[in-house]
Amino acid sequence: MSRGSYLKVIKRNGAVLVRICEIKSGHPFWGYRRIWAHLKYVDSLSVNQKRVYRLMKEHDLLVKPNLKLKAKRSHQRPKPRPQEPNQWWGIDMTKVMIPVFGWIYVVFVLDWYTKKIVGHYAGIHCKTKHWLQALDKAVNLQFPQGIRHHKVSLMSDNGSQPTSISFMKSCQILGIQQAFTSYNNPKGNADTERLMRTFKEELVWLHEWTSPIQFMKELDRWVNDYNEKYLHSTLGYQAPLRFEKQYQINQLSLLAQA
Repeated sequence: MSRGSYLKVIKRNGAVLVRICEIKSGHPFWGYRRIWAHLKYVDSLSVNQKRVYRLMKEHDLLVKPNLKLKAKRSHQRPKPRPQEPNQWWGIDMTKVMIPVFGWIYVVFVLDWYTKKIVGHYAGIHCKTKHWLQALDKAVNLQFPQGIRHHKVSLMSDNGSQPTSISFMKSCQILGIQQAFTSYNNPKGNADTERLMRTFKEELVWLHEWTSPIQFMKELDRWVNDYNEKYLHSTLGYQAPLRFEKQYQINQLSLLAQA
């Protein structure tokens, strides 16, 4: 390689590296594949994964694997695989410590097919009625004309809220079929569990929270950004809202051809 060509390569890699560092500063837990996807599908840069991996490895920007996060595999029943939106939802709860104030509880309802957060709740309590608030928000968002005649299944753990009489009765009234993960089976609600991890990596752990009001405002903003901008490899590196819209367009096209 001539000196001129070598300098061009250095200059070209330098620009890509600067952008990689900018993305990593806002998303420190992203690996090279997600960085590459952002460069390609958001920044519209022509760069391959091998190049991104090499640059990140050379500058110690790769995410070190955490073996503690690797789920133990079991021979229990596999999780359901939805074939369309609003077929399988997952619901789960986590909590966030606000120093001086205390715990804030967060409940998410996730559409497994589109990876869209369809409902959420945040507050200082986490009783059955608060789980139902998140579920009601999901139902109103996804079925503004009513949920009747739609078959939705809801996966949860065996906690006190989703197994309570009032929660099960509400699901029955709405026509939502409940399903529960089996004991010691992390794969049962894996999509929702992965959302919890993303939520902590992308929002909770990046800030020093001092106010519950501030946190809840940022949570609402983050949910909107997640649905509009967060790229998923399983969706062909599309964001949930775009994937959902494209599915709807495809279905209308199929109906028109029928």
